[in-house]
Amino acid sequence: MQHFNGLLRPSSGRIYVEGQDLGRAGISLSGLRRRVGLVFQYPEHQLFEETVFADISFVLRQRKTFSSEEIEHRVKKACASVGLDCGQFRQRSPFDLSGGEKRRVALAGVLAQEPRLLILDEPTVGLDSPGKREILQKIGQLNRSGKTVVIVSHAVEDLLSIVDRLIVLERGRILTTGPPQEVFSFLLRAGRSEFLIPPIPKLWRDLRARGWDIPEAIYRVEEALPLLDRFLRKGASAEGGVGVLGN
Repeated sequence: MQHFNGLLRPSSGRIYVEGQDLGRAGISLSGLRRRVGLVFQYPEHQLFEETVFADISFVLRQRKTFSSEEIEHRVKKACASVGLDCGQFRQRSPFDLSGGEKRRVALAGVLAQEPRLLILDEPTVGLDSPGKREILQKIGQLNRSGKTVVIVSHAVEDLLSIVDRLIVLERGRILTTGPPQEVFSFLLRAGRSEFLIPPIPKLWRDLRARGWDIPEAIYRVEEALPLLDRFLRKGASAEGGVGVLGN
């Protein structure tokens, strides 16, 4: 992740961002970091200013190229992007916020710089279920607005509502890549990295092995439940029995 905006430089191989070779001599790292926004795991640990507004606007103020009006506009826009009411939160201490609110403030601090690419490390880790839903909803909206988003995560199941491509790395190399269902099917067939596979594809595999005529291309719970209900009502099982399924 830290190679994407030049925090780490490659010791071998090459890295290209928007067609630019990051190993090339003379590359502008400051320009690169304005285009590539990097949000670390537990970004709330990086909050340090006295108020939310000061924290979000910190980098903009350090550049000394923005007017106070432009800074105000960018901070309000970034807050709106992550679902924070700027008027309500601007004078609050970031340390008095909930975990999900801190995460959104940290994300807003990156978005205020208006990067074209957004790199996120484990954005849902440490959050409760409502916090996860909130932050993922905002990330999905950012992506749909035209921003390229790359997420590094082991919690693949949390991300299925917003991602359209998965890349599975193993020992530093790409093991497989493609749409989620293709990746899950490959991992199931190959018996590799099954900890990344959500429960639904595993359940589908087991039920098909028992004779259930279930389509493979379903991996989200909201898609699976109506189909399971229909099959259970029919008592569909090659062995004639219907088990009790947990949630």
